[in-house]
Amino acid sequence: MGLGGCIILFAIGAILTFGVDWHFSGVDLTVVGIVLMAAGLLGVVVYASVLGRRRTLGGRGLDDVVVEERRYHDTL
Repeated sequence: MGLGGCIILFAIGAILTFGVDWHFSGVDLTVVGIVLMAAGLLGVVVYASVLGRRRTLGGRGLDDVVVEERRYHDTL
């Protein structure tokens, strides 16, 4: 699930928690909304974490590492 899906999940959870006044027997929509908001927030955090790791590699750009590896293999 991408970033947009996580944000939509969070928004649906917020709507169910704060904006809906429906009552179903056996289902508490407030709890369902809180669970959806937690899942959406967790997804955003994980997505941002993975994206942050992908952009940098030990403080160096990914292109620098590729160029250094090519130079090393060319000298062998």
